[in-house]
Amino acid sequence: MKVAIYARVSTKTKGQDNENQLTVLRDYCQKMGYTVYREYIDQESGTTTNRSALTELLAAASQRRFDLLLFWSLDRLSREGARKTIFLLQQLDDYSISYKSFTEQFLDSSGIFKDVIISLLATLAKQEQVRLSERVKAGLERAKSHGRLGGRPTITEDQIKQILELKNCDFSIRKIARELDLHHKTVSSYLTKHTAIAPN
Repeated sequence: MKVAIYARVSTKTKGQDNENQLTVLRDYCQKMGYTVYREYIDQESGTTTNRSALTELLAAASQRRFDLLLFWSLDRLSREGARKTIFLLQQLDDYSISYKSFTEQFLDSSGIFKDVIISLLATLAKQEQVRLSERVKAGLERAKSHGRLGGRPTITEDQIKQILELKNCDFSIRKIARELDLHHKTVSSYLTKHTAIAPN
């Protein structure tokens, strides 16, 4: 079996060294009789998939250059949250690449619990989406209670009338905003909505 090893440490964290992970993972491959196809090493944050080594790894996976991806732990592979992490693992699965976490024995798609793992991760991803939706709704409710609609301040009909009058007097959007003590984006939004005049 050809194995790709992935290791990552954050450049922001002192005292971490990829070699600590790599030594153990290499020894594991040797004991199992696996052939190490290549080691992919990142020293970047796990909160983004825009990592050079990970990008190369996925490209090789799409070409079936190896059979199994071995990593120290799931948070070394990704820290983007459940939804994006499961998408990453699903990509590997779509390429017919197995994956295994060395320190998390349950996370082994080459074993008999593969379907259980995918189902569990999908459930976690769905729960994360629900929590995100709840946070957005809560934020909109807070904005509404502070006189905002959709997170933006609402203005009175009288203010709208003043905006239109000042615009007809060739006032710029920023000057109107200063005159009426409003944010220039609010003025621009209402001008676009209530008139056919292109904002300055």
